[in-house]
Amino acid sequence: MFRLKELRKAKNISQLKLATDLHMNQNSISRYENGEREADYETLIAFADYFCVSVDYLLGRTDKPNRV
Repeated sequence: MFRLKELRKAKNISQLKLATDLHMNQNSISRYENGEREADYETLIAFADYFCVSVDYLLGRTDKPNRV
């Protein structure tokens, strides 16, 4: 996903920590970050909620991270 790695690193969170917090595995996080896998709606929302950003920001559709 476009900004997942950027957001994770900005918060100083490891892939393993993010995966654990969201009840996923680290390999899935890696694949999302590397573009090898696309997230479904539920996963996109989980990432957006976790980082307190909009789904549009997460996907790179806007540069405004705040939800409307």
